[in-house]
This record gives sequence, structure tokens and C-alpha cells, in this order.
Amino acid sequence: MKKFLLSLAVLCSLGAVNAQPADATGKQKVINVNGTAEMEIVPDEIYVQINLREYAKKGGPKTDIETIRKNFLKSTQSINIPDSNISVQGYQGWDGNYWWYNKNKKKNPDMMAGITYQVKLSNTKKMDELVSKLDDEATEGFSIAKVSHSRLQEFKKQLKIQAIKSAKEKAIYLAEAIGEKVGEAIMINDPNEVGNYPRPMYSNMLMKQANAEGDQAAEPNIDFKKIKLQFDVNVSFTLK
Repeated sequence: MKKFLLSLAVLCSLGAVNAQPADATGKQKVINVNGTAEMEIVPDEIYVQINLREYAKKGGPKTDIETIRKNFLKSTQSINIPDSNISVQGYQGWDGNYWWYNKNKKKNPDMMAGITYQVKLSNTKKMDELVSKLDDEATEGFSIAKVSHSRLQEFKKQLKIQAIKSAKEKAIYLAEAIGEKVGEAIMINDPNEVGNYPRPMYSNMLMKQANAEGDQAAEPNIDFKKIKLQFDVNVSFTLK
């Protein structure tokens, strides 16, 4: 009998601990709040796409794709861009298979083969260095594919934590306004990201053209617009 009473007392005690405060209707009182955190960062990963194609000057021999490819890679090495930052994105009329290339060339003697590279750079200064090394005749296109940051995932984690902390701070002062206190969190929604990944604020190719035309003005110190990261989270807390 004593063991039964002791067990009953323990169960009653556990029930008291797990019970949540309720209003007059018996419903659990909760507060739902939104928390926000944001930051701006300058991208340190700039992915540029470069289209190279065979060409022939008037009265001169054609510069073939293999020569263009080798010269391009030498140029990237000269400004210390590691091979791991360079990848082939596509071929036009040539895929590295000389048999296939020669076969296509016989069918279409005027065919100009091309190759597209993607190069990862750390800043706009390095991008300008690369532009200055390009063969103007072979370069058919130069564009920004995307921008990012090497610590992007770390920043996102920090912002999610800040957003949740912001939500709790808001819940505390809102609850105090009505004489209540915030209890434990009963629901946290995974924060929603609102991101902005901008394009560059100027064109390197246009600046190169201006310099070639004799523009001696000092080059402006312009960088990429910052990436804005923002996280919004919804959290529910009990009131006590």
C-alpha cells in the first residue's frame, strides 16, 4: 500500500511539472513573434564566364582553338590564378577530340571552333588583371556568372541564431507590456532567407576599351555592390 501511494505521489508530481499555465478557458496562453537578422558582405568569390573562339585576320593565317586555349591558360597562370579555379563550361564545334574536330572541319571549312571557361576570382582587381591579359580577337564574350562568399554558410548560420534571439527579445518586452512572462519555446520555424546577389556596378570590358582609346583619367575605386543576407523566423513561446 505504501509503495502504491508513493508511486501515485510521484505521478502527481510529474504531472505538475509538465502542466502549462492556462487562461480561464483552460487553453494554453502563447505568444507568436517574428525575429529578423541581416548583414551585408562584399563578395570574395566572383565567377566570370569567358567565351573564346578561333579567328583569322585579313590576309593572315587562322589562330586555331588549341593555340587560343593554351595562350589563355598561360595568361591565367601569369596572374596566379590556380587551375582549380578554372573549369570548362562548354565547347562549340570542338570538344577536345581532334578526330571529331577535323571531321567537322572538313564538312564545314569556315567553322570557327570555340570554348567557354568559367573562372573563379577573389576580387574585381583580379578580374581587371584577367581582362588585360585576354586576346581581344579570340574573346567573344566576358560576363559575370554569379557572385558569392567563401564564408557564406557560416554567415547564414550566425544570422539564423541572431534571428531567433531577436524573436525572444521581442517576445519578452511584448509580454512585459501586459504583465506576463515568457516561458519555453514551443515552436520554431526554420528561418526563411531573403537574399540579394547583385551584378557588378561597372563593366570591366568597357573600362578596358576606354583605356585603349586613350582615356588617362584615374581608374575609379569601384567594387561589387554588397550581398545582403536576411533571415526571418517565427517563434511561439508560452506565457506564464
